[in-house]
Amino acid sequence: MHGKEDDVVVLLTPERLSSYDRVTGSRSRALRLYEWNMRASSSVLELTGIVEVVARNAMDRELCRWSERRHSSRSWFDHVPLDRQGSADLAKARSRAARHGGAEVHGRVLAELSFGFWRYLVESRYLTAFWTPALHRAFPAGPADILTRQRKVRARMQQLHFVRNRAAHHEPIHQRDLHRDHSDAIELLGWINPVAAEWATEVASLPAVLDARPSP
Repeated sequence: MHGKEDDVVVLLTPERLSSYDRVTGSRSRALRLYEWNMRASSSVLELTGIVEVVARNAMDRELCRWSERRHSSRSWFDHVPLDRQGSADLAKARSRAARHGGAEVHGRVLAELSFGFWRYLVESRYLTAFWTPALHRAFPAGPADILTRQRKVRARMQQLHFVRNRAAHHEPIHQRDLHRDHSDAIELLGWINPVAAEWATEVASLPAVLDARPSP
């Protein structure tokens, strides 16, 4: 390496490139792998963004129906028995959605809630509060047994949330099984609606990026 590549390494810092060095054994190849990791991260964010929007809309639909049955109101924000962190996250989302004044708009609140919020709603702590009475219906094509479905949905959302955060914070994901992450995302979407899985398969760029990974 010389010239511009040396300068880029200094800008990125050798510490940041250390995991790439260990895999490639060459600073030049490490930089190529780092560049590929950036493209893979962008593709992961694209794919998990699809999952986040489709999953949250399906879950919101079922929570609205749940709230209407239990409280005669489709707005579930005032009725869900969230834990302290969940309540704080929802309150923050509602505050952000209303920062320009005016009446609360349901869709704006949803847009302010993070992927992590939705991921935690399918955890075992909310099994009786949300999953059994409502949220299992957001994934109708999943495993027939709703407890098995909960475990499978939870596992996939956990992993996708984890890799999404790694990608969003520019962390190395080159040693992950990104093929599995892609498969998990498509399967999860298929449990919500087969059309969502077909669409994501057509538009997501991650498989092409994985095929273009540089040689060690």
